[in-house]
Amino acid sequence: MTTRPFKSAAVSPANSSAALVIVVDDDDGMREGLREILQSVGIETLGFGSTAELLGEALPDRPGCLVLDVRLPGLSGLDLQTKLNALGNQLPIIFMTGYGDVPMSVRAMKAGAVDFLTKPFRDQEMLDAVAIAIEKDRARRSDVLANSEVTALAATLTPREKQVMAAVATGLLNKQIAHELGLSEITVKIHRGNVMRKMKASSIADLIRKVDSLQPGSVG
Repeated sequence: MTTRPFKSAAVSPANSSAALVIVVDDDDGMREGLREILQSVGIETLGFGSTAELLGEALPDRPGCLVLDVRLPGLSGLDLQTKLNALGNQLPIIFMTGYGDVPMSVRAMKAGAVDFLTKPFRDQEMLDAVAIAIEKDRARRSDVLANSEVTALAATLTPREKQVMAAVATGLLNKQIAHELGLSEITVKIHRGNVMRKMKASSIADLIRKVDSLQPGSVG
């Protein structure tokens, strides 16, 4: 499970899929200006003047991104990125700075930043970067949800069914699985059918894809 460094707040199903962009900049005018730009195209925002304010706030668990100034009081934007990466939090980040240089940009991008914009930037540049970041976060969340569902399905398997599933995923035939596990071929077929049903696999290829998405040690 991904660790979240922010305090979490409840979110209703009605707006759980709505994007939220978090803007962190100690320049009040810049921060509020960015929020107005984003809100003008229907994107909800939250604004903070420092990373300390951000980390102390209860935030809803929704798709979105962080728009971070590089130079901030206390923990800098780049340092926050390092902290989030260490905690396993993958919320996309867009950096902005009036003092950008090549090494700073390279560090940010290598650490996974979606973009690095130098002030002053055009409104459309920010909107394009935010659109890419939100789509990236939605895709990540979809993958996480799918993987958690597969893990839940795998938990319904018996130990023997997990062994059979692991063997099927390596490409072994029923006869080979029977020999490996000391079972009759008929018994292997029964277990294999149960695996396909419980894992809701539409084909062997689908089953293999699901097995590949599981954490090591989940099967076998």
